[in-house]
Amino acid sequence: MDGPGGNIPEYGVGELAGAIKRTLEGAFQRVRVRGELTEVKPYPSGHIYLSLKDENAKIESVIWKSAVSRVGLKPENGLEVIATGRVSTYGDRSKYQLIIEKLEYAGEGALLARIERLRLAMLAEGLFAPERKRALPMLPTVIGVVTSERGAVIQDIRTTLARRFPRHVILWPVPVQGEGAAEKIAAAINGFSALPVGGRVPRPDVIIVARGGGSLEDLMAFNEEIVIRAAAASGIPLISAVGHETDTTLIDFASDRRAPTPTAAAELAVPSRVELAADIAQRGSRIAQCIAAVMRETRLHLHRAERGLPDLPSLVNQLRQRLDDRGERLRTALPGFVLAKRQAVTRLGGQLRHPREAIAAGRNAAQALEQRMTAAWARAQAKRQAAPALARLSAGPVLGLIREQAARVEGLAARLEAVSYNAVLARGFALVQGADGQTITVAAEVAPSAKLTLTFQDGTIGVTAAPARPVQGLLF
Repeated sequence: MDGPGGNIPEYGVGELAGAIKRTLEGAFQRVRVRGELTEVKPYPSGHIYLSLKDENAKIESVIWKSAVSRVGLKPENGLEVIATGRVSTYGDRSKYQLIIEKLEYAGEGALLARIERLRLAMLAEGLFAPERKRALPMLPTVIGVVTSERGAVIQDIRTTLARRFPRHVILWPVPVQGEGAAEKIAAAINGFSALPVGGRVPRPDVIIVARGGGSLEDLMAFNEEIVIRAAAASGIPLISAVGHETDTTLIDFASDRRAPTPTAAAELAVPSRVELAADIAQRGSRIAQCIAAVMRETRLHLHRAERGLPDLPSLVNQLRQRLDDRGERLRTALPGFVLAKRQAVTRLGGQLRHPREAIAAGRNAAQALEQRMTAAWARAQAKRQAAPALARLSAGPVLGLIREQAARVEGLAARLEAVSYNAVLARGFALVQGADGQTITVAAEVAPSAKLTLTFQDGTIGVTAAPARPVQGLLF
């Protein structure tokens, strides 16, 4: 051996680290490692640092920024994957690491476990709540479709719509699997919701998110959180039609309606024109029958009411005849009524005494009463001589009573004089009487050259009537 170390080669630290790196990269040029992701941590630089572990060991890993968009899936803690890459070292910390270039789910079990965790998280947020579901429009004018433009799905949808009820279709083409598919699907849903009403591009009334059948890995884009949140936040009712009838993806829970196939989604979006026309015809027939029944019933009711009504023309004629009869009777009865009243007034006038006679009679009665009172007073004076008690009587009360009765007689005489026709004669009027002594109040009752008696306040004169002339321009 030469020297203390013999023939052992001597390396610098950097040389040894480089030798180890070359050895590892030479021995493990490209490997596939299965394990559970843990310690996932994205950095502002764009790199993602994480670790792969199983029950025996753990290996640190890194995804460079340039490979993040091509890695295949979004790294998440707890996700079981198969990582494809190469083993290298990081000399500054004396450690080795796996540089990941691609990530794949480690079988359907890992996929289903990840889907279930995401489903429970979205369910806890209320994104799958039944009250969030909206009713689909009965007959949408515009239908938005999110699917691949090259697949058979869009053709099936268009064919079904043309057969059932042709509608305007707007296709937003997106990849339905592979890298970036979830982001583009979510962008399409959000893009349709962001279209303004009445804009240059018509806003759909309903959205169909569709894809044909495939494996669980092929349908994973519709199980991504970004797609689920976009479907739940859509401002337009959304129908999911992903895979076949037995396939279930998380977008089915977030959508307003789930269709087993894209064809069934088109059938849900629009009604059948033939069935709709038949239904309208049936409803129209039922409405017409109901209206006819109501008309028959109303007509029957009117006929019954008509039989209960009186004959209006006959009733009007009878009333008109009665009115004519009353009018004729009134025309003939009025002069007779006036004549009867005039005769009654004349009789009453003949029975009335002249106010002077009434006054004279009242005065005579007062004088007789005075005489009786004077005689009674004389008798009372005579008796007073015989009875001492009568000496205390005085003539004052008796004379007061006499004066009171005299004043009452004078008041009645004044009132009687006020209502006497003599007061009317004193104001310039005259009482006209015919030759028979009857009072005349109407010029038509005076015959030409008839002898009349005019009574004035101070006496009467006889006159001869001239021919009558109409009175014109009388003012009151």
